[in-house]
Amino acid sequence: MLYRKIQPYIESYLKSDSNKVLIIDGARQIGKTFIIRHVGQQLFENYIELNFAEDYNGPRLFEQVRTVKDFYFQVSTIAGERMGQKKNTLIFLDEIQAYPHLLTMLKFLKQDDRYTYIASGSLLGVTLKKTTSIPIGSIEIKRMFPLDFEEFLLANGFNRFAIDMMHEKFLTGESLDAAMHEKVMDLFKKYLLIGGLPDAVNSFIADTNIVKVRTIHRDIRAFYADDASKYEADNSRKLKIRRIYDMIPSNLESKKKRVVFQDIEDKRGKRFSDYQDEFEYLISAGIALDVNAITTPVFPLTQSIGKNLLKLYLNDVGLLTDVLYGSNIRAILDDETGINLGSVYESVVAQELVAHGFKLFYYDNRSKGEVDYLIDDYDSLSAVPIEVKSGKDYTVHSALNTFVKNDDYHVKKAYVLSNAREITTNGKITYLPIYDVMFLENVPTQQEMFFADRLSRNGQMPKRSLRKSCWENR
Repeated sequence: MLYRKIQPYIESYLKSDSNKVLIIDGARQIGKTFIIRHVGQQLFENYIELNFAEDYNGPRLFEQVRTVKDFYFQVSTIAGERMGQKKNTLIFLDEIQAYPHLLTMLKFLKQDDRYTYIASGSLLGVTLKKTTSIPIGSIEIKRMFPLDFEEFLLANGFNRFAIDMMHEKFLTGESLDAAMHEKVMDLFKKYLLIGGLPDAVNSFIADTNIVKVRTIHRDIRAFYADDASKYEADNSRKLKIRRIYDMIPSNLESKKKRVVFQDIEDKRGKRFSDYQDEFEYLISAGIALDVNAITTPVFPLTQSIGKNLLKLYLNDVGLLTDVLYGSNIRAILDDETGINLGSVYESVVAQELVAHGFKLFYYDNRSKGEVDYLIDDYDSLSAVPIEVKSGKDYTVHSALNTFVKNDDYHVKKAYVLSNAREITTNGKITYLPIYDVMFLENVPTQQEMFFADRLSRNGQMPKRSLRKSCWENR
């Protein structure tokens, strides 16, 4: 079984006497149902799983349920013999977005306090937008992502001691020896090919067959692209969502990598505002990662968004390398000359940083150039620029140099991520092996994540820190 970092979080919640219902949100096919089922069956004598997506496409038993009493009645028709007491009965509401009215009912189910509840949603952001009565005080939303690189290492036999050792070396600025570096880089390159979707990872571990893995990738990409039709009644919007999603790989291969709005429908004069709802759908559904442009970085970065310039990345790097390289694994494993892996490296860094709690931005200045990523550092109360390099010229970065030297930006540190083994520092810039991105982590509370934007506007941002050991509190 694949280890997921979210497991202890779910366990802790289910063992607590929280006055909220936990909802695990995230894209389809990332393992939400599996991990909740695993934990629930371990902790509870009576485990009841209700898949509302299946119900919606079948008998629709819960479509007209509007009261707690009616809810219990329908549950009893399915699992009446397993309806015990709160301490020994877990009811898992899977794919709750299929019935938005049940989101409102969570408040009353929790107040009734008859059973323990947990829920999952795949398009929760989209659904909450359409729900008239959101029980904010009664739910706690936790975002889940595909396996990050650390979880991928564990899945492939890398032990926790070795990861803790790597983390310690990262903290002290000590480079891995050549043999260990090559081992980790080999697994990192495989991660670029396989990605973090559980079905793909499990297939790779079982068979080490890239053709089978790519079949899974293509099925999931098609699944994501078709998913909008289930939740969007407007056919024109469906087509635009599909078009934007299909354009992501080609956009990432372009020089600027950002979305060109007029290319979506091949119409001049189109702007960000013309497709704002479509972007929101892809981002809320968890199948695309957004990176917003900033010209003048002021902490916190959310306050500094001034341009409607946007980069979109696929939620999983394996999906991207399938599109770009198919089953040609040598392009990545052998660092073939002439193959530009810039978009792939940027994608995996975006995937890691988002999974580790960061909201992503990039620096775009017509006269001073572009920096790949900006993240907030709540310890130094400043922006941290990150440059990602896939080639051997990783020390060449004029835009980053200019950025760091600008006194108005109050930069305390910057990172360059590359294939190079040695950790070195030149002024404010630290050069890190690309795999060390797994040790950059923001650890906000759930409430901080949910209200971050509102708090930032009031100048009340809570202090957060870069990564603590991922093995703490386990």
